Parts: sequence; structure tokens; C-alpha cells
Amino acid sequence: MDLQPPYWPVIDVPAYLAGRWRVERSVRDLASGAEGHFSGETVFTALEAGGLLHEESGTFTWQGVARPATRTLRFLSGPGPGTADVRFADGRPFHALDLTSGRYIAEHPCAADLYRGEFTVRDADRWRSVWRVDGPAKDLVLTTDYVREG
Repeated sequence: MDLQPPYWPVIDVPAYLAGRWRVERSVRDLASGAEGHFSGETVFTALEAGGLLHEESGTFTWQGVARPATRTLRFLSGPGPGTADVRFADGRPFHALDLTSGRYIAEHPCAADLYRGEFTVRDADRWRSVWRVDGPAKDLVLTTDYVREG
């Protein structure tokens, strides 16, 4: 009996991600028990040099206080089909991404903390990332659901 959830293989990351996505993110601080929530939109648009610009905007609520929040990433061509090289807005490396099986585990060391992300593609219009951040400065779980708009 196969209990693994079905994954949706992606053969072309820019083609899959291009467009607008509704974003809902929960943030849990495992050390303090505090919880937060982000609600907004991510737009992936083509970059002139190739790849995609990821622009996220919305509202982040932490311990009852709501504030505007934004984030920008670059999804550049990876080493093969279904892959991408994800970078911060300033060009620094963030993580590799390989969605050819519909599921990928990425890691990003940040000072003494380690970010470990699991990406799962559910179908043509839904995907999820779950980041576990562990280290002396942070003990977090960030779960983000993306649903294609329009």
C-alpha cells in the first residue's frame, strides 16, 4: 500500500511557476510557541537575461501585529530541465531546486542556523514549501501554500 502523497513532476520550472500565485504561510517559533501568518501574492515574471523574478507582497501578522511584507528572489536556469538556481535579490545563492520528481529537499546555511526546505508540487496549480530552521538563533517551521490565480 503506497501512502506517499502524489507529486506532480515539473519538466520546465519557469513555465510552471510563471504567473500569479495566492500565498498563505504559517510561521511557528518552536522555542517560544509564538505563531504568525503571512497572506499575500507571489508574481513570477520573466527576466531579460532568462529565468524568473519572484516578487512576494502581502501582510505578515506576528503576535497580533499586522505589517506589510515583501520579498524578492531570482529563479535562474539550473543545470538541467526541471531545475532552477534560486538566488536572493542581490544575487547571493539561496538554494538549488529540482522539481523533476515533483519533490525536492534544499538546504541553506545562514550563519550558525540551517534552513532545510521541502518543496512539493501537488498539481498544475498547487505547490508547497516547508522550511525548518534550526540553530542557535532560530527554531522555526515555515509552511507556505501556493495556489495559482486566474
